[in-house]
Amino acid sequence: MVLIVTTGFLILPVSGDSTSNTIQAASNVYVSNYTIDPAVLFTGDTATATFYVTNGNANQSVMVNHATFGDNDIQLTSGTYDTSSNIGPLQTRSFVFSIETDKNAGTYYPSFSLSFSAGNGMYYRTPVKVDNSPLVMAVADKPDAFTQGVKETISVQISNPRDNDIKNVIFEATGNDVTLTPSKTYIGYLASGTSTMVNFTVIPDTPTSLFMHVDYDNGDNPHTVNTTLPIPFTTDKQQADPVMSNIVVALNNGTYDVTGDLTNAGLSTANGVTVTSLSPAVPQDPDRNYVIGALKPDDFGSFEVTFKVPEGTTSVPMQQSYKDSDGNVITSVQNIDLTQATTQTASQSGMLPALAVVIIIVLGVGGYLYMKKRKNQ
Repeated sequence: MVLIVTTGFLILPVSGDSTSNTIQAASNVYVSNYTIDPAVLFTGDTATATFYVTNGNANQSVMVNHATFGDNDIQLTSGTYDTSSNIGPLQTRSFVFSIETDKNAGTYYPSFSLSFSAGNGMYYRTPVKVDNSPLVMAVADKPDAFTQGVKETISVQISNPRDNDIKNVIFEATGNDVTLTPSKTYIGYLASGTSTMVNFTVIPDTPTSLFMHVDYDNGDNPHTVNTTLPIPFTTDKQQADPVMSNIVVALNNGTYDVTGDLTNAGLSTANGVTVTSLSPAVPQDPDRNYVIGALKPDDFGSFEVTFKVPEGTTSVPMQQSYKDSDGNVITSVQNIDLTQATTQTASQSGMLPALAVVIIIVLGVGGYLYMKKRKNQ
């Protein structure tokens, strides 16, 4: 009994010194770093919070038995750390938590707490920012007018006004009766305070609207922004504008011969200008269609087209076409009145060669008589 009591008294001071040393060692434990991903949340977002705890004691390990993070504003959605574990001398251990918030925009200060086996603990308040500013999508450049079947280029700027970076950014444009190239563009990473430009071409078949979407991830949280761009058909004030004038229609043995001038009254060059007749006209040689070529602004060229029509036809549509600088083919149609045609009969056309022969004979006889008279003299 004496031995046991004596041993007990010897152990107690040693136990007290051990506890004191453990508490002293725990005082050298600190949060050396932390991350919140994403760094800024939208209302309703989830995030991953990671805390790096370092034991600054070079000689003694520290036992921890509980770690958690959060408060009434920032809720913890993952479990807490409730298993005892050691942090060795000069070692660092990470504690990872999943959190979420339903709070409005603002900055909140939840606490990270860590309990030690020695009975004491530490608390570390961390700012968590909530901001509901989305990405900004704006049309940076588009044509003054859209025309059926004409390819145009549209430029869209996508900006990130947030204080954190965004990932997996994808731009997509859709619409009815329209061809889009490309219709989807992967942008990927967009840093805070930066912007990027997306270019795509559009060929509308009818007046329509483009629906443009930007999908992106804030951390692992998907978000999207949308906008609509109307595509009406209007006249391009800068395009070429070939105009027919000085039209003359002649009828010869059932074949119509149409001549005239084509003047570019627009502000752009018309390339590959061509004139041809449309149904019910049936193009005939020698001028089934007429190629004028390039017409600069205020320039003109003459054309001649021949064709036949069914009996009783009083007008024929005449088509003029050209290519713009992008290679788009632009056409327009003007009706030609056939009732005003001048008629040239076969007999009249046959008299011309005979008259030419008579003139040649007269000149030849006259020349012969003149030379004979000179010789006799």
